[in-house]
Amino acid sequence: MLRDMQHESFAYFVHEVNSANGLVCDKTAANWPASIAAIGMALTAYPIGVERGFITRAQALHVTLTTLRFLMASEQSESPAASGYKGFFYHFLDMQTGRRAWDCELSSIDTALLIAGVLAAREYFSGEAVDEREVGDLADALYRRVDWEWLQCDGPAVHHGWTPEAGFLPWHWRGYDESMILHVLGLGSPTHPLTTQAYDTWTSTFEWTRVEDIDYLHAGPLFIHQMSQVWLDLRGTRDAFMRTRDCDYFENSRRATHVQQRYAMRNPHRFAMYGEFCWGITASDGPGARARGQQVAGRTYYDYVARGARDGPDDGTLAPWAVVASLPFAPDIVLPTIENLRRLQLHTDNPFGFKASFNPTFPTDRHHAVGWVSRHHFGINEGPTLLMIENHLSDTVWRLMRGCDYLVAGLRRAGFEGGWLDAAPR
Repeated sequence: MLRDMQHESFAYFVHEVNSANGLVCDKTAANWPASIAAIGMALTAYPIGVERGFITRAQALHVTLTTLRFLMASEQSESPAASGYKGFFYHFLDMQTGRRAWDCELSSIDTALLIAGVLAAREYFSGEAVDEREVGDLADALYRRVDWEWLQCDGPAVHHGWTPEAGFLPWHWRGYDESMILHVLGLGSPTHPLTTQAYDTWTSTFEWTRVEDIDYLHAGPLFIHQMSQVWLDLRGTRDAFMRTRDCDYFENSRRATHVQQRYAMRNPHRFAMYGEFCWGITASDGPGARARGQQVAGRTYYDYVARGARDGPDDGTLAPWAVVASLPFAPDIVLPTIENLRRLQLHTDNPFGFKASFNPTFPTDRHHAVGWVSRHHFGINEGPTLLMIENHLSDTVWRLMRGCDYLVAGLRRAGFEGGWLDAAPR
């Protein structure tokens, strides 16, 4: 079952890529732009495709080089029509030209997810052949030109991003969120590193609390507990924050997964189908666009938004991919939930496995047993599905990234100790 799901998700990165430049579409919608985070997922997925026999090594190397060459050659400037600036890339890029789409922001977190994939490619294609050496050279160049410290323009906290029209976005990374990978990559940079104060400032805003009778570092959306750990093996390694709680981030994600299940079983808002084997609240597509902001049958529904247990918003929308991405942390409750979700037929007649989300409470005239179902697949959903299954089954992504000297340096500068990190070369 899990290998079939991997194959289904891998197909997204074969069919939703522009073969001329390696850009990967954000979602399966007509005339939609590329997502730089989805490109990072794809660059990590290609080695897994080789290992699982979905693609040849030569094919994976070709598409990886195409992607890295295009990214390296794309325009980096203050121009609103560039692909990026200061080594960062805009959140969305035109699928054909690679230029900024939709007047979007220069994204710190999406660039970090892209760079994580770039470095995964570097670790996998590490042979002596000319093409593989070029992968390493391009990956190093792309990582080294990112000016992480530029985002600390007004203090230690890191800005979310920047636009050429308005400058830095008004938000900083605060509270436990998906930016662990950003902070680690920024701290590990040999050229433009974040200060250690950036990490300390971020962790000083964390909330350790009790939810559903479980003590843990809280974040409502499930993806926050998963995204950085697609690449970071945090089993048994602890920073100062976790040492004081006698915990680690892997264990914390296990607890967060159980919080989600318990919340669904308690089902305080009485949504349809919530239960022991039907849960998974995260950032996801939703039925709100059809509701047009109006209440439907006394309830408010949302479009694409970061949903969460306890804090909300919670409108009855569940995301199967978020369940799958929790597999390494809590297989005891994730596997039976996957089996139940597959019985709901959310994966049949879909080219890339589970659709992004569904809402059995939302009234709809569509003839599906679970009510409203997203029409789309998203690259940033398919990537964690494929890659976290792999981490659960074989440790492949984590093993690759444990060999990345930049990540090791970043973890150490963040104060991590213990586990595999103590044995890593210095």
